[in-house]
Amino acid sequence: MTTVTSAATREAYPYALIQLAEEGVDVVAIDADLSVSTMGFQFGEKYPDRWFTVGVAEQNMVGMAAGFAAAGKTAFVASFAAFLPGRCFDQLRTSVAQPMGGLNVKAVASHGGVTVGEDGMSAQAIEDLALATALIPFDVIVPADFEEAKQAIVAVGKTTGPAYVRTGRPKLPVLYGSDYRFEIGKAHQLREGSDVTIIACGVMVDISLKAAEALAREGVSARVLNMATIKPLDREAVLAAARETGAIVTAEEHQTTGGLGSAVARVLAEEVPVPMAFVGVDRYGTSGKWDQLLDYFALTPARVAQAARDAIARKR
Repeated sequence: MTTVTSAATREAYPYALIQLAEEGVDVVAIDADLSVSTMGFQFGEKYPDRWFTVGVAEQNMVGMAAGFAAAGKTAFVASFAAFLPGRCFDQLRTSVAQPMGGLNVKAVASHGGVTVGEDGMSAQAIEDLALATALIPFDVIVPADFEEAKQAIVAVGKTTGPAYVRTGRPKLPVLYGSDYRFEIGKAHQLREGSDVTIIACGVMVDISLKAAEALAREGVSARVLNMATIKPLDREAVLAAARETGAIVTAEEHQTTGGLGSAVARVLAEEVPVPMAFVGVDRYGTSGKWDQLLDYFALTPARVAQAARDAIARKR
């Protein structure tokens, strides 16, 4: 039996939809002309009566999903993160978020962040988490690997209310096995540490683990938390990390404004202010191989490790 060592988080989408359907969830899925890339077509092949494509019409896609949800369905929509929520934010706000406290629509946005790669600046979504977290009833999740992505999509499919799940294009290292149990709103500690805590999501989780290994060789003990759920944030894990390690670094493939870093900083400012450092993207991109773009934007173990050193140096 071949052991899979890497897989794209976007590849989990059809497996999760099929699992939901097989477990009796009244699920429908709608795609806007990108099903080969979002991988949703695989669900459509198995359940053609639950599968709808609308062409390049993301706003109509969300409107249809809102109608399905109002009729009692669990409605999934999928597109690239540059278009979902960007191109259809008004529909997500007025047709999904506002009615009845939030309709049962799940947005799965593929090709998030700069690792979309060669598609270039316009397709590199670095604002999507800020937009999604601004939609009051939405849960917002950024899985770190294939298994977590599959479990996260199944979890939101079994939860009433709207959700946003960001998946990615490149194949990432597999961090979790089938024994892992994802829970909405709960962080998962991947590494113990007492000097600093690195809180990461998505592609930055494995990068943060590598940074912690480098710090360990210097005698620095770095805790690593996978904070897959940006909203609702695991406040208890954040506060415990602040109290026990005294310094926090956040690492995300997104702007440092409006994403994971902002959410963590708000919690700490309210209860346990400690030195913080933020690793993220604060400029628009360019075309290139996804791994080269991580270097271009300095989303690297070296940068995360330096951010940890900086935060530790500001401890009282």
